[in-house]
Amino acid sequence: MANLKEIRNRITSVSSTMQITSAMKMVSAAKLKKAQDAITAMRPYADKLTQLLQSLSATMEGDSASKYADQREVKSVLVVAITSNRGLAGAFNSNIVKEAKTIAAGFQGKKVDFFTLGKKGNDILKKTHTIAENNNDIFDDLNFENVSTIAEKLMELFTTGKYDKIILVYNQFKNAATQIVAKEQFLPIVPMESTEEVPSMKNQDYIFEPSKEEIVEQLIPKSLKTQLFTGIRDSVASEHGARMTAMHKATDNATELRDALKLSYNKARQAAITNEILEIVGGAEALNN
Repeated sequence: MANLKEIRNRITSVSSTMQITSAMKMVSAAKLKKAQDAITAMRPYADKLTQLLQSLSATMEGDSASKYADQREVKSVLVVAITSNRGLAGAFNSNIVKEAKTIAAGFQGKKVDFFTLGKKGNDILKKTHTIAENNNDIFDDLNFENVSTIAEKLMELFTTGKYDKIILVYNQFKNAATQIVAKEQFLPIVPMESTEEVPSMKNQDYIFEPSKEEIVEQLIPKSLKTQLFTGIRDSVASEHGARMTAMHKATDNATELRDALKLSYNKARQAAITNEILEIVGGAEALNN
């Protein structure tokens, strides 16, 4: 009977876990819809703005080039790793940490620091690497103004020469079940190469008002802020999708385990009943004899 009690306790425990994972799945699904709509609406604007600035920057040479496009010798690198503050999202955070470490390993002999956005990434990376700064509060009140403050700090770190290259690493949202680890160069700005679809402005006769230099200097900070905001938005949507998928699988696994435990319980109970019947029959035969 002790064995039956143990199985009953396990069934109760697994059932409770299943209820929790099912609830977390529904919560993540509700949050995912809002986050997905936000990043889907923002991407076309962000992509077009980045394309425009890269194309304009490619036409600027010499002293007129933007300070944000300064291609200097790389001696120090800052990797901005965007993770989350919570776990239970499958490989969401570990994929970013793995990619961030791979990037760091690619700059052998260079100074590589990390700027972490999210508690999970910071907790892992601080054990083996230098964390220049960590910000966990950005996800508590995610808006363009708060992200702009972080982007301005990154721009200052580049323009003052503390870091020669800044790279973003984050999960790009594709769908609820798929997140793509994205690596983007944040600074310096990489001039866009002309293609048939996106012709260069270099040989085009455009009239700029105000001057091209003024347009670039005013729009580049906005473009960089938008790029960082898009990356964080992508990461948030990916987090909810990853957690929803992980909790869905956890619920399915808990259901299978509960059913297996119920089967084991019924088998053990039937065996116990059979043994009791055999004992009664054996006792009755002994009395008859």
